[in-house]
Amino acid sequence: MQERSDLGLWVSRTVLRRQIAAMPCRLYEVRLIHIGSRQPYPGVRRWSASQLLHPATVSFLRIRNREGFDIYFRPYAGDDNAGYILLDLDRPAPGILGSLRAQGHAPSVVVQTSPGRLQAWIRVSREPLPPALATDIGRRLAQIYQADLASADWRHVGRLAGFTNRKPQRRQPDGLAPWVNLIYACGVLARGSAAWIEHAATELPTPAPAGDRPVRRHAAGLLPPTDLGSTVSGRLYQACLQRLRIRERYPSPDWSIADKWVARELLQSGTPWANVADVLRHGSPGFPRRHGDPEDYLRRTLHSAAGRSTPLFFPRAPVRAADLTIARAPPCVCIRRFVGYTVLPTRASILSQTRLCGLCARLEKWRRI
Repeated sequence: MQERSDLGLWVSRTVLRRQIAAMPCRLYEVRLIHIGSRQPYPGVRRWSASQLLHPATVSFLRIRNREGFDIYFRPYAGDDNAGYILLDLDRPAPGILGSLRAQGHAPSVVVQTSPGRLQAWIRVSREPLPPALATDIGRRLAQIYQADLASADWRHVGRLAGFTNRKPQRRQPDGLAPWVNLIYACGVLARGSAAWIEHAATELPTPAPAGDRPVRRHAAGLLPPTDLGSTVSGRLYQACLQRLRIRERYPSPDWSIADKWVARELLQSGTPWANVADVLRHGSPGFPRRHGDPEDYLRRTLHSAAGRSTPLFFPRAPVRAADLTIARAPPCVCIRRFVGYTVLPTRASILSQTRLCGLCARLEKWRRI
């Protein structure tokens, strides 16, 4: 008789195989987010279909899922969208699948993330799409079908079927986590996708040449005023904070760094520079704070956000005052590089320079200081 663990693995692989088969792509990006700490599992994983469906891979994901990690993924096409748009339907209207098909937006995959909540993947192109175009299409579809606008950006991830939804608020009456069920899988290209893409492309602003992208100062401020309004700008800023989970991961964030995160997120989704400046101007908490020249601060923030190709990181929490003592020797270079700033040794590590260098194999301990 087949073991229970083997049966569970077989079920997960079978459901996962159906979802992947309906969403063909060269690579898939998989993210694991812990439901308690909201911290991602170390490393970003990009697997081919055969690698993702391998028993060892599925077993690894099942173990992490039991440990409290939610399993997310998206078809991956580098710096572009792979041609799939995610609709996050928290409260789908009755007959939503029929409506999608009737309007020419037949989904490739629909999963039930928990009772009454659906996610639909719509394939609008067989070729990769620019981020701005994919985000625009995602937002238009989200508005039509009353989906979550915060999940309508070009690189948003959805849940993988065959695993459980670990969110505490999604627990069933019996206390168990609900399964992410695959309720529809039919790898089709949406019938009206070509016309939809052409229509969206004509309404997008023409991107400036590479040499003209730096922000220009105007006499009245950083950029000319926009018609977003302070209310809309504030909501956009808060939506970015929620999407990036900044407040969940950093209870007392450095808002200057948070502004760069938000600006980068908006710029990568194709938002015009002037609108991004307005979002920071009206949405950043306490702005302009202690900045002597707020417009210069916005200019530098947008330049930094546009010029970075790697994520910005918040500084780590400082060592508690009770644990600090006079350092007999500075930390070794490798530890300073790993932590990101100079760390004073604690009582437990008042060691010589040579001994500190011998702690390199225990860098994970320094990460938690």
